[in-house]
Amino acid sequence: MSTKNVLGRGVGALLPEDAAETEEKFFLCDIDKISANPHQPRSYFDEDKLQQLADSIREKGIIQPLLVTRGKGNRYTLVAGERRLRAASLAGLDEVPVVLMEETGANESLELALIENIQRHDLNPIEEAAAYARLMDEFQLTQEEVARKVGRQRSTVTNVLRLLALPSALQEDVARGRLTEGHARVLLRLKDQPERLQEVRDRIVNEELSVRAVERLCRQKPAGQAPARREAPSAAQSEELPPTYCAAVVNQLTNHLNAKVRLVQQGQRGRLEIEYYSSDDLDRLIGLLSP
Repeated sequence: MSTKNVLGRGVGALLPEDAAETEEKFFLCDIDKISANPHQPRSYFDEDKLQQLADSIREKGIIQPLLVTRGKGNRYTLVAGERRLRAASLAGLDEVPVVLMEETGANESLELALIENIQRHDLNPIEEAAAYARLMDEFQLTQEEVARKVGRQRSTVTNVLRLLALPSALQEDVARGRLTEGHARVLLRLKDQPERLQEVRDRIVNEELSVRAVERLCRQKPAGQAPARREAPSAAQSEELPPTYCAAVVNQLTNHLNAKVRLVQQGQRGRLEIEYYSSDDLDRLIGLLSP
């Protein structure tokens, strides 16, 4: 099976389809024989979530095997599943189930690692943005091509990449959860005003401001600066949600549902449109939206 033919279709497409081939390539491997993937896009592992996963593994085992390639000697290199590997170690396991995939070059291993992590929806926004940027840089891909490979809308990829324009300290805030992706989108409009940006950032963290409150705060002029004259907004316009807030909501739903989402405002009212492409896709969406 050629790896090149399945890139962009998810890691599931890499697993052997033939039963005999699966039996040959699926086995229990000593944890000590598995080396971490040097191309791992994730830079931060939440200790509490790792411990929760470890508790689950201790009780139920590892349901989805890790994906590895052959390394030097009798060792293996991890392609997908570093969280499971770390959690298994925390749980005290000596062995983990793995699937051995065909040898890949360094570039293909990097691409697989990036795509697999993005498709699992558990990267933080900054890691996701960095993974998109790395796919573009390493493989000379356009945003459209990246979106197609990872199963996202192009607008989603574009909006996430914009987060990398924030100062590194604020990127760290987003990565650690001190700021949400919605907050970060609003703060982008202040990226050329470092003092104002830091001031608003501190208020978000200290006062636990909502995204809508930050929208209003960013529209205010700093103390001592005369506000520009502008026409008063209509009643309907003043009741509408801020555009940046709407964009953040649409992006979050698009990522969660893996479907095209549209939000249309009409004053205080509006409608939320979610596209589906087949009856099976509709059932999938209903399952995600049902409690």
